[in-house]
Amino acid sequence: KRKSKAGHRHRVTIWFKYRQQWPPVGMRILKSAAAIELCYLISFLRGNSGILFYSQLAALWCIQSYRSGTRKNALQRMIGTVIGALFGLSYLLIRNSLPWNMTFHPVLNSFMISGMIIAVLYFTVLIRKKQASYFSCVVFLSIVVNHVADASPYLFVWNRFLDTVIGILVGVTVNSMRFPGKKRKDILFLSGLDDTLLNEENTLTDYSRVELNRMLDDGVNFTISTMRTPASLLEPLRDVKLKLPVIAMDGAVLYDIREKRYLKTWTLTSGQTETILTLVHESGLSCFTNVILEDLLIIYYEETSDEIQKKLVQELRRSPLRNYLKRQPPKGSEAVYIMLLYPEETIERFYRILAENGITRELKVLKYESRDYPGYSYIKIYSKNACREYAEEELKKMLQISKTMKFGSVPGKYDEVIQNGDMNRVVHVLRKKYEPLF
Repeated sequence: KRKSKAGHRHRVTIWFKYRQQWPPVGMRILKSAAAIELCYLISFLRGNSGILFYSQLAALWCIQSYRSGTRKNALQRMIGTVIGALFGLSYLLIRNSLPWNMTFHPVLNSFMISGMIIAVLYFTVLIRKKQASYFSCVVFLSIVVNHVADASPYLFVWNRFLDTVIGILVGVTVNSMRFPGKKRKDILFLSGLDDTLLNEENTLTDYSRVELNRMLDDGVNFTISTMRTPASLLEPLRDVKLKLPVIAMDGAVLYDIREKRYLKTWTLTSGQTETILTLVHESGLSCFTNVILEDLLIIYYEETSDEIQKKLVQELRRSPLRNYLKRQPPKGSEAVYIMLLYPEETIERFYRILAENGITRELKVLKYESRDYPGYSYIKIYSKNACREYAEEELKKMLQISKTMKFGSVPGKYDEVIQNGDMNRVVHVLRKKYEPLF
């Protein structure tokens, strides 16, 4: 009996774990269903005179995640419908003017339709509307293939055009609908990245990416606060339309993504930088010294026999936002931070050296195990003023906002704690806070 209960609890735990990963039903899904139902209602009011299917197709095509996509798709569909309808009508006029009945000449009929397809596609190229070529062909073929034998084919051309226009109007209208309520643009939303917003593949889920971009287009004050460098955080967020500066390098910099500028930096002094580098060299070690020169991040490093350090440089230097130089930093350099990557026992030994020289009291020194290189650990040394709270206050001053809501994975440190594996929760909670119903 105890085994049975334990097995049941295990199954419930497994179910809940996977349930956390299920994305909520998004607004695009709900709006698609609403658009389909609205097309039905309009068809009933028209006495079912049109072809409902074409209206619903056009409506679904216009239901997009972002408003800019809706306008673009609606325009493409409209242009394609007009072109296809005009060429379809032209074909009917040509066909009906011929002295013989095309019904008895299917091969000739097929060659004429194929030739007209060339004319349809070439016309979209001439008017520089190649993106509408597919819809032009769909409308044209729906007229000349499926309904050419209708009692009144000209009336079908008109109804086909009208059905599409109705669907476009329904799709654009439904996609523009917003829930009532005031948007909370008086709050700065800050989210961590690893173990918070990114999944195990180092990307956002489809739900999070779509919903986050929709709210960013709408003006939500959302940004990232992370230990990563700008280059490291931009890679997984390349499809996210962040507009606000990000807090990077554990609060050492405030970086403007759009302008590619460091708006604010909290660096080590030249004296502190020189002292640390001296301790590193006296210990027989090497390090990575990160220095910002005119909005360029320069990473100075030295020749090393450690294979893991060589691998790190080879992997990271491919990024255009990282600039590696194999040399000592110039005299008087003020490092943003200094990093060491060595086996755990070496890092522990050097950390004790830093503590003996008072560095751990004067500066911010982080020591943690590497996820990517098992058995290795990092030491990162920052200015005492390089903290996320200072960067957060600076950003709030720039935006003239006093309220914040923070998402993270450490209990007691954030307003909303994200459990492991629940990577959709940041955006799910953000949507409820930013767009409250009441």
